[in-house]
Amino acid sequence: MVKQSLFAGTAVLAGASFINRILGFLNQVLLIRLISAEGIGLFSMVYPIYVLLLVIASIGIPVATSKLVAEEMAKSNIRGAYQVFKVSFSIILVNSSVLTTLLVLVLPWLRTSVFPNPNVYYSFVALIPGIIIVSLCSSFRGFFQGLQHMSPTAISQTIEQVARVVAGLSLAYLLLPRGIAFATAGASAGVVIGEFIGFLTMVGIFIRQRPAVSKGSNFILPASSIGLCKRIFKLSLPVTLTRVVSTALLSVDAVLIPQRLAVAGQSLQEATVTYGKLTGMAQTMLFTPGMITIALATALIPAISDAQAQCNPRLLLGRVSTAIRVSVFIGLPSAVVFLLLPSQICGLLFGYEDAGSILAVLAVGGPFLYLSQTLTGVLQGLGRVMDPFKNLLIASVFKIAGIYYFTAIPSIAIKGAALALVVHMVIMSLLNLRDVFRYTGFKYDIKNTVVKPLFSSLLMGFAIWVTAPPQPLPGATLFSLLVGSLVYAVTLILSKPFDQQEWNRFKLLLKHAINKFT
Repeated sequence: MVKQSLFAGTAVLAGASFINRILGFLNQVLLIRLISAEGIGLFSMVYPIYVLLLVIASIGIPVATSKLVAEEMAKSNIRGAYQVFKVSFSIILVNSSVLTTLLVLVLPWLRTSVFPNPNVYYSFVALIPGIIIVSLCSSFRGFFQGLQHMSPTAISQTIEQVARVVAGLSLAYLLLPRGIAFATAGASAGVVIGEFIGFLTMVGIFIRQRPAVSKGSNFILPASSIGLCKRIFKLSLPVTLTRVVSTALLSVDAVLIPQRLAVAGQSLQEATVTYGKLTGMAQTMLFTPGMITIALATALIPAISDAQAQCNPRLLLGRVSTAIRVSVFIGLPSAVVFLLLPSQICGLLFGYEDAGSILAVLAVGGPFLYLSQTLTGVLQGLGRVMDPFKNLLIASVFKIAGIYYFTAIPSIAIKGAALALVVHMVIMSLLNLRDVFRYTGFKYDIKNTVVKPLFSSLLMGFAIWVTAPPQPLPGATLFSLLVGSLVYAVTLILSKPFDQQEWNRFKLLLKHAINKFT
């Protein structure tokens, strides 16, 4: 097996990620058209809980596997690398099996006490087999990543996503005559089928491409099985804690929002439909520009670490400044579009114009969300990995309190939940910004970072307002977006928000982000 370079490995994974994101977005649009907002609401209620269970089942062991396998391979200890994999695989197999068994035993209690809508039960049952499948697959991926061979992960993820889309849409279509609950369960079963095919792909690649162990190869025993387990858990538990808390907070939203909508006077079906519009439509659109800032944040981690390692504060501050500015340049025009064309966008893509009112509320928090993602990358690059986590906890307290109070008000209902999410985005962004100020001494350039892009965004908004159609007509809406984007780009460039040195840094960061994104 040929070890891939860092650049080649990153390019392979990024290419697969780009394909998967396109497939995922198309699947979301088609699925909403097929199973309606109610079906998406049911799926959105159960999926965060499923993700939380996956985190608990794997308990961060794939990350530990990758690191320990890489350590053994650095010593040319192939046998030791296999021992790490075998012990890690065994832990995951036992843990995921026990968790799955417990879930089956408590299913009746979950149906009556946890799920806000009993129809969620069918989707949850369909997802349960995926816990063992995904967990075992992740152990193979951790092994190959430790070998610095990223193609197996990229190939399996792409095949998995294709199978998930085809199987999910097909089963949902076939089961639709039996009702939305069964159609949604079909979509959930499609997720598991995709994961199973991805798992079989990984096993096949492992059988064909795993490194051979020659008779004369080194064998340095890395540790006893007990000692190796201790090393694995020492690496995996901190990762698990962060992921469990993060995904648990999403699960709280999935349970709490429908319950508070019921308090506001909505029926069970109405609450499910409304929740589907929030998570499956409005949030899907809000998170779309965030794919760029997530890529930027990923690229920032090594860039910031490199500047810090060079003890070059000027380079560090320059990269921080450029990254923040790019996030604002993306966030402000995105917010303008979502504020002015929410109904047209949601109507054209999903067939639900009324979801636009939710998107319009979320749009206010968009710039803060994208900025927060970038600042998280900065803090992680500085080695302050726990600070964004602490800030997430603080912001989540306000979010949960806001959801509990505002969502139960009949006059605003789901818009109250969206408002609580906006509060979360604002607080998270400000706390991250405070920490970046504290650790870098960064000073905010209001004129170039806020005033100029804000002015360009306002002109863009005026152009969209003048040309926007009153109804969601595809051609007219696209024309309005193109005119607005052109106005924004021209006015921003003419305002010269970057000097030459900053422009060079921007192009370098953009290149890194594109490599991560595409």
